Amino acid sequence: MSEISETNQQRRTFLGILLGGVVAVLGAVFAWPVFRFLAPREGAGEGDQVRVPKKEIQVGGAHFFSFQGRPAVLLQPRAGDYVALSAVCTHLGCIVKWVNDKGEFLCPCHGGRFSAAGQVLGGPPPKPLETYSLKIEDTDLLVG
Repeated sequence: MSEISETNQQRRTFLGILLGGVVAVLGAVFAWPVFRFLAPREGAGEGDQVRVPKKEIQVGGAHFFSFQGRPAVLLQPRAGDYVALSAVCTHLGCIVKWVNDKGEFLCPCHGGRFSAAGQVLGGPPPKPLETYSLKIEDTDLLVG
């Protein structure tokens, strides 16, 4: 009878180890995407800069582009005065549109309004648009 209980104990130990291994593998399979989502992206460092020719931004106009993988916009509200902003609404992340007639941004999702400087003028956005550093070099603008 002790041989049977010893065999049963060996089976239980083997099945316990097998089950533990399966659980560990499944845990790793499900944890990996979460880790990749939360980990910083490669190439999204602080040193990334975008060069935009000044001639692409008309006075009173806006130039949309991608900065560090996100929509951004360059404005020239007055001649020689440039502003670099995120084009992502601070309410729910929609992409804002430039309304040239009014000289302001409008969020098409929920009617949020932003000034040319990115300040909230109305609607549900809780905070202003993010501003980016901007450097003028000869005939180009350097964002970032």
